[in-house]
Amino acid sequence: MRLKVAVLAGDGIGPEVTREALSILRAVAELGGHDFTFVEGLIGGVAITATGSPLPTATLDAALDSDAVLLGAVGDNKFNSLTPDKRPEAGLLQIRQALGGFANLRPSIAYPALSASSPLRPEVTKDTDILFVRELLGGLYFGAPRWWNKETNEAINTMRYTRDEVVRVARIAFELASKRRKKVTSVDKANVLEVSQLWRATVTEIAKDYPDVTLEHQLVDSMAMHIMNIPRNFDVVLTENLFGDILSDEAGVITGSLGMLPSATIGGAVNLYEPVHGSAPDIAGTGKANPLGAILTAAMVLRHSAGLEQDARAVEQAVHKVLEAGYRTADIARGGDSVQMVSTQQMGKHVHQALAESIDRRQSLHAV
Repeated sequence: MRLKVAVLAGDGIGPEVTREALSILRAVAELGGHDFTFVEGLIGGVAITATGSPLPTATLDAALDSDAVLLGAVGDNKFNSLTPDKRPEAGLLQIRQALGGFANLRPSIAYPALSASSPLRPEVTKDTDILFVRELLGGLYFGAPRWWNKETNEAINTMRYTRDEVVRVARIAFELASKRRKKVTSVDKANVLEVSQLWRATVTEIAKDYPDVTLEHQLVDSMAMHIMNIPRNFDVVLTENLFGDILSDEAGVITGSLGMLPSATIGGAVNLYEPVHGSAPDIAGTGKANPLGAILTAAMVLRHSAGLEQDARAVEQAVHKVLEAGYRTADIARGGDSVQMVSTQQMGKHVHQALAESIDRRQSLHAV
């Protein structure tokens, strides 16, 4: 298997967690005999410092010439004085648009070993396995007109969707649900917003093409409560850009930390992969960052761009094994005497070792 990955480590803890994710991808390539090529590029604050742009042309060209893009994180408070279109985060929005991925996949899983890390009771989070499918190129984040008139103290953003935009992301959700537990929960605000009324009508129409998948609708405010009360009731959660951003971050409470959450953006010319957490500049360079979100993001690269499902599962199982063994970074360091605090790099090494043992065992079984 050949795979070319553009690596955009970005700002803050981005380079630290990306380094551990790359170590895992290289291990999979070496142990499985695959040919993975990695091309580095600048994005965000480091790109502004080096080139004056949050997304240099060279970075975008490298991304478009790759099979996948692995991104660490963007953002740094020292750029807050810049206008929004010049800040590090603008580079992220620009590359999302340029790559064309419209479906953002965000898993939220309750790891038994991390039950003490969640403020929710273990009996609430037990067996939770949610896949959020967030529409990523429409809604308030991209709708026009948008402006802030500081003289009149007035600002406006526009929530806008077309039927075709809803159709394409809905089909992704139903296809994924058909391979999981066959349930889609579509989240909107149809009791107030015309955009949500279009969303609900369109999703209902698309559901007819998937008779084996159950569809239910939830209003976003009630859904925010249900995720905290009955998270195991949900399988694939489909929603628009703003609601998906908020709800999937909220679901970090189930896992115990945003540092555990991976994501993949699919559907465009090149898939974009990034952990959900931000750049966390306050802990950059301290060795406290949790690399597991980035490592699980690497597993999504293997699944959705390389087509290596077995290897993707092996990475995920290695993460489970390391957590069961009691290894923790600072953000998930709860659980009593059985917990052993480790650094970013040490956590990556433990996952690497567990993965190598898993793949070696699998290869030995095949050889018998």
